[in-house]
Amino acid sequence: VEEYLDIDASLVRGEGSFLLRVRGDSMIDAQIADGDLAVVRPQQTAENGDIVVAMLDGEATLKRFYRERGQVRLQPENPRLEPIILTAADGELALVGKVTGIIRCLEP
Repeated sequence: VEEYLDIDASLVRGEGSFLLRVRGDSMIDAQIADGDLAVVRPQQTAENGDIVVAMLDGEATLKRFYRERGQVRLQPENPRLEPIILTAADGELALVGKVTGIIRCLEP
């Protein structure tokens, strides 16, 4: 837990939903910027094109999800970055949840 925030419940829908602070610019072309708060609905499944939070090597990553030809592609929305390709040999992908919204603070 980084901090506690008082947020209107209408912004965070879905049982068990939580906020995750975004670090980095991997999703900048999806208008998700460093420092934004991602609203995450916990779930272990995703549809192609969903923006998800997944655990990789003990760290959370926020990427667009695609299942294709027996592998999973976690696609950043930044043309400078390469996708993460996971095959069955890499083991099971741990999906944390689906991003359902973004909260942005304009002033620190």
